[in-house]
Amino acid sequence: MPLVRIDALGTAGARLDALGRAVHDALVETAGFPPDDRFQILTGHDGTRSALRYDDHLGVHRDEGIVYVALTMRAGRTVEQKTALYRRIAELAQEYAGTEPRNVFITLTENGPADWSLGNGEAQYVTSAPS
Repeated sequence: MPLVRIDALGTAGARLDALGRAVHDALVETAGFPPDDRFQILTGHDGTRSALRYDDHLGVHRDEGIVYVALTMRAGRTVEQKTALYRRIAELAQEYAGTEPRNVFITLTENGPADWSLGNGEAQYVTSAPS
């Protein structure tokens, strides 16, 4: 189960929804997550009350179309799966939301089964089979 956080500058609800769909579809296609495994926090920043900062680190020119995607999931995906995931998120963000791939900044944090409680104050992955 991934937890997805998406932050985008100057973004209305429709674009946030499209970005959320792009990330979810990429996770299903490349990382083996089931279609009904969607937990997302989507936030649009207006540049006044909340803002995103960015530069051109590593020669990637970013602009006001910047989108930060933070993924938290249990460890176990290969480097190849992660690379395919990043590529597919960028492709689908462009297709669904018109976001240029250069503006899609992704981080992935992995953890273990005991690091999740999916409700009821239980650590479900400790006592049940992984999904």
